[in-house]
Amino acid sequence: MQTAYDLLVIGGGINGAGIARDAAGRGLKVLLCERGDLAEFTSSSSTKLIHGGLRYLEYYEFRLVREALAERERLLRLAPHIIWPLRFVLPRDEGLRPAWMLRIGLFLYDHLARLRTLPGSASVRLRTSPLGKPLQERLNKGFVYSDCWVEDSRLVVLNAMDAQLRGAEIRTRTGVASARREGDAWVAELHDERSGAAETVRAKAVVNAAGPWVSETLGETLGINSRAAVRLIKGSHIVVRRLFEGEQAYILQQPDQRIVFAIPYERDFTLIGTTDVPYEREPGAVTISPEETAYLCDCINRSFAKSIGPEDVVWSYSGVRPLYDDAAANASAVTRDYVLDVSDQNGSLPVLSVFGGKITTYRRLAEHAIEKLEDYFPGLKPAWTGAAALPGGDMPGADFDAFLDALKAEAPFLPAETARRLSRAYGTRTRDIVRNARSLADLGEAFDGGLTAREVDYLRDQEWAITAHDILWRRSKLGLHTSAESETRLQAYIEGKAAQAA
Repeated sequence: MQTAYDLLVIGGGINGAGIARDAAGRGLKVLLCERGDLAEFTSSSSTKLIHGGLRYLEYYEFRLVREALAERERLLRLAPHIIWPLRFVLPRDEGLRPAWMLRIGLFLYDHLARLRTLPGSASVRLRTSPLGKPLQERLNKGFVYSDCWVEDSRLVVLNAMDAQLRGAEIRTRTGVASARREGDAWVAELHDERSGAAETVRAKAVVNAAGPWVSETLGETLGINSRAAVRLIKGSHIVVRRLFEGEQAYILQQPDQRIVFAIPYERDFTLIGTTDVPYEREPGAVTISPEETAYLCDCINRSFAKSIGPEDVVWSYSGVRPLYDDAAANASAVTRDYVLDVSDQNGSLPVLSVFGGKITTYRRLAEHAIEKLEDYFPGLKPAWTGAAALPGGDMPGADFDAFLDALKAEAPFLPAETARRLSRAYGTRTRDIVRNARSLADLGEAFDGGLTAREVDYLRDQEWAITAHDILWRRSKLGLHTSAESETRLQAYIEGKAAQAA
């Protein structure tokens, strides 16, 4: 017998997970299918910022910036463990954007947000401020302003977790081979990517949140023609050993009118990105090109006192952003706003496809998506995600530091860095991992970076982690701190646990 759902969501990136969460909380029976791991592609390849998008003001995207700034404040309250404030330094570079333009842009940025808890922008004399120490002496003036950092792949997982807690079914490594309207339902053929098993399910509506594959899914998987089109833009980042002291980030203007970020990363590193390159090949296995690496190194060398080259890159990652094709000539000018395209059959059996969007506005995108489906599901519960903390984010007053202090008192055996890392990753759910442990030995086998068997078991049981790569590069970034020997032991441990459960 075919299982029937209200909503079939295709795609386990940030938009798919956000829509599944919202829909489940409004009373719909939801199935989310992701052919790989959650956040395996675009949603784990961002610059990892929750921000209004300062540069979008140049393209008059005022509505998008206003919405993004409002979401920045909201998400900071709802997920204080994985989202936190960052202060950005914007050096003034002679010959590029004039000072008056930067001042106007920052004034708008400060005031477009209806509610602002983060510090506003200010001028800074870089030659006399510690903020200017890493920069070349020619950069003597600049500005500082506020935005936020986010653990992007964890944001996806937490939305999927909350969706599941509210009744949604989350299936990773499960593709939707085809779906067609038959009678009073969508009939979809699912394919288990690990076992090869097939299954047929029914749904009243479909959400196509397949990211870079949105057009392919619409046409080939669902058999629907649409005038909306996606424009694929590759963005790449490099990671080098730490370039500067302090917790501030830098936003660097470039002669091509783009901007590049340099951000403190994983204690010992600096994250640099991103590029914007038109992309027309398969969007899955995408890697940085030598030209992109050289470009990002040149961006740093144009502003920082310390030079870097390709040999200094310890890691890189690339993702393909599925932007709505607004016919902009320049890849950097393509809108980051989203378009929700609905197709139905005589007023029923809709498919909603998501084009574009950015991680900052995923929650509002999900709300808008469900609003577009309201007529097909009479009696839906009202919008609710704007005031509901994500798993682990239910800290009194959204006070991360107070929670961390409490955890250290409860588990004094945890090294300070491990306590902080666990708290940042899991928030109040860290207690589910530590539980009744009284020593590090109680947490089981130890791997590099403070990872223990207890944490691995939690990730397998609660967060759909199946491989060492899932854990080291998406549920965390411990891969940067892990030796090949430790990774091999971790994979062997995971396979042993899977064999026991079989």
